[in-house]
Amino acid sequence: MPADIFSPFSGTPVSEEVLLAAAKVRFLVLDVDGVCTDGKLYFQENGHPIKCFNAQDGIGIKTALLSDLGIGIITGRNDPCVLARMSQLGVKDYYAGFEAKLPKLEAIRQKYGLQKEEMAYLGDDWIDLDPMRSVGMPMAVANAVAQVKKEALYVTVARGGEGAVREAVEFLLAARRDGKNPADIWTAATGPARI
Repeated sequence: MPADIFSPFSGTPVSEEVLLAAAKVRFLVLDVDGVCTDGKLYFQENGHPIKCFNAQDGIGIKTALLSDLGIGIITGRNDPCVLARMSQLGVKDYYAGFEAKLPKLEAIRQKYGLQKEEMAYLGDDWIDLDPMRSVGMPMAVANAVAQVKKEALYVTVARGGEGAVREAVEFLLAARRDGKNPADIWTAATGPARI
């Protein structure tokens, strides 16, 4: 097996079939709770939730957008803190309060004229199964429930809220095998690092 057919995150073999599926992806749709966050819900006294996001996932999302890999969010909950975070990151396709996610996935597909094979979905729970089954590259986070992992073509090494989104983005970009390093894409867009 050639050296580039390994996950850069776990070192485990990735089949050529999975790499080819990943290379076709032009748009990645994400769940929030358990994927962009660790899945824990903290509530203030007024009932408003507080969620913790990983800064490395944020850079991964921005790098995806810089690399012409579209990013969308479909979440079952409608929490203002999530909208605020995704707005900061430049995510324009944000759909909140939809436990039935398939209609919004189809809306994204239609909006950008995407084929099934050009979409990926990263999920963690049963609510994500329908959209995962409707894309060419279903993906799951390490902390996903067993059935979701079983239906995924790629399972991240990282858990949700702990770099899983970043890992998924880097995997999809690496699968293009165009020689572009995501770190170089980021640095070219933001300028040299300052110490």
